[in-house]
This record gives sequence, C-alpha cells and structure tokens, in this order.
Amino acid sequence: MQQFVRICGTSELPASGAAREIASGDRMLCVANEGGVISVMDNVCPHRGGPLGQGMVEAGKIICPWHAWAFDLKTGAAEHTPLAKVQVYEAKIEGEDVLVKL
Repeated sequence: MQQFVRICGTSELPASGAAREIASGDRMLCVANEGGVISVMDNVCPHRGGPLGQGMVEAGKIICPWHAWAFDLKTGAAEHTPLAKVQVYEAKIEGEDVLVKL
C-alpha cells in the first residue's frame, strides 16, 4: 500500500512557473509549480534521460531541457505521443510539509 511521505517544506517549492529537482530516498523527483498548483513526477525524461526538474513549465507542461520533449503536468503523457509517459504522483500540502504518495 502506498503512503504519503514528506519530500520537502513549502518554503523549498519552486516559484510559480518553475520546476526543481527534489530527492526523496533513492529517487529524484521533478516538482513543478504552475500558478500555485504543485505537480510531482519522475525526474527522468524517457527520451534520453534528461532531468525534467531542470526544465521549464509552460502551458500545463514540463519541457525537458535536453531535447524539448513536453509532458503534461497532470497525466505525465508526452505532447507528441501518448506512448511516452512519466509517472505522476499524488501530492498534497499539510501545514508546512509537501507530501507525495510514492
């Protein structure tokens, strides 16, 4: 059974329109902020392994900094092909903690 785990404090979240990499245990996550809505997903682009958390947030998508593949912040689906996908995790904020169901 999956449970929520703390990945960071709210003060560590990226600014609106930005993303960042946050480590949780042995995995690196991409945390994106679009207008105050937080999305958490795997940090590795399925194309060539680019770090999504170093990419840009634009129009509901995270853009990989290596080859500009775009992934939907809600579904993880690639813009150009639904066959390429990154795992998106349920996230919530409780007090000053950002929690993710891993």
